[in-house]
Amino acid sequence: MTNPRPEPPLSREFLRGLFLFESLDDAQLDWIAAHGKVEEYPARTKVIGEGDPATCFYLLLSGALRMTRMVGGTEVETTRSDQRGVYCGATRFFFHQVQEQYQASVYAITDLAFLTLPAEEFAARFRAWFPMATHLLEGFFLGWRNADAVIGQRRRLLALGELSAGLTHELNNPAAAAVRATAALRERVAGMRHKLAILAKKDIDPDLLEQLLEVQEQLVKQVADAQPLTAMRQADREDEIGDWLEDHGLQQGWDLAPIFVSAGLTAESLDHVLDSVGEELIDGAVRWLAYALETEMLMGEIEDSTTRISALIGAAKQYSQMDRAPHQWIDVHEGLDSTLIMLASMIGAGITVVKDYDRTLPTVPAYAGELNQVWTNLIDNAVSAMSGSGILTVRTARSNDHVLVEIGDTGPGIPAETRQRIFEPFFTTKPVGEGTGLGLDISWRIVVDRHRGDLRVESEPGNTRFQVQLPLTEPLPE
Repeated sequence: MTNPRPEPPLSREFLRGLFLFESLDDAQLDWIAAHGKVEEYPARTKVIGEGDPATCFYLLLSGALRMTRMVGGTEVETTRSDQRGVYCGATRFFFHQVQEQYQASVYAITDLAFLTLPAEEFAARFRAWFPMATHLLEGFFLGWRNADAVIGQRRRLLALGELSAGLTHELNNPAAAAVRATAALRERVAGMRHKLAILAKKDIDPDLLEQLLEVQEQLVKQVADAQPLTAMRQADREDEIGDWLEDHGLQQGWDLAPIFVSAGLTAESLDHVLDSVGEELIDGAVRWLAYALETEMLMGEIEDSTTRISALIGAAKQYSQMDRAPHQWIDVHEGLDSTLIMLASMIGAGITVVKDYDRTLPTVPAYAGELNQVWTNLIDNAVSAMSGSGILTVRTARSNDHVLVEIGDTGPGIPAETRQRIFEPFFTTKPVGEGTGLGLDISWRIVVDRHRGDLRVESEPGNTRFQVQLPLTEPLPE
């Protein structure tokens, strides 16, 4: 709580001793003396609170102060000073803003005294005294804000284009496979009908036909359980079945052998077919079974392809948060998985993705779509740092009352001098035209300002980790 007390008029000499006022003329100093007042605070007093309406401009006259900001629900000290004349409080007083808020909290370390000026009156006087400086400052601020908005929008559009191209590529492969399998399936079904007609013309005993159908069902069930073979084992088994077919008078048996091997059949399986139908019908029966097995495998391929398409569309919906509330309780793993799927084509084959998830983590209150943008930025930076080869690690864990999400890479690391600036707007180490310097700035604002969380980086050669902490229970402001 402030302790104002009556003070004698502030002298011009006293005010000129403050570096901000040393170049002011007498009339300007008289205005400050008339409108300013000295306020004293005992040690360990909270002078101003972060987020409160910014009504005063403060200059330190004596004592020491410390400045803090809320990060992840915890106050983090950002500045400590005892320099006479340092200022804080309404530092954007000269902007035409409806309601400025204090950007940090200020505490008295020792007993201290401030010279305070009312922000609204001082803003009007400042604009009158220094019109050119005011225009330059406002222009700088507005230019930065507009550039931030335009480049941020452009970055989002570029990211959307890259994601769309990657998604289209990912969708094209299973879609093309489904089309090819469907066309082949049509041919195989037609051939199957033809072979069945040939068998029917031979006046097959109904019991024999029923037995053949039972054999077919048994062999078809083996398709789903067929184990992949090495190239050498595949060739050996094709030779084995090809020899069996040739021994039993089937022409061009080598065309049928790959089908039976892919379906998991062996020469012993064909012996069972022979026992069921006899030598007279073995040719038609084997070819009919080949059509049936290939039909089953083609249907499996179509199912796998369409399932893959469905999974990609589901990942895209989860990533974009289509038809979902902007603020919700989320499982962070869903957003991480959908982001990895969306960025699969960008990650490339040379980078190994390692997931180290703690699936016991509870849900967190968050803006899911915005967090997906954070995961995109961090993964994109990690992939770029590794230049196409390395290990991308995505780890989740609990850190006290927060959920920790860590994106790690095995790139060259971030130098200490660069590490101090990476969250600054427009700062980038990428070549001109390849980076805007806004990815980490946007991520910082989403995590720290929007979610009251924390974003930090730890780096050394071969081991860089960006760590995001999100509060578990703290409600988020709208």
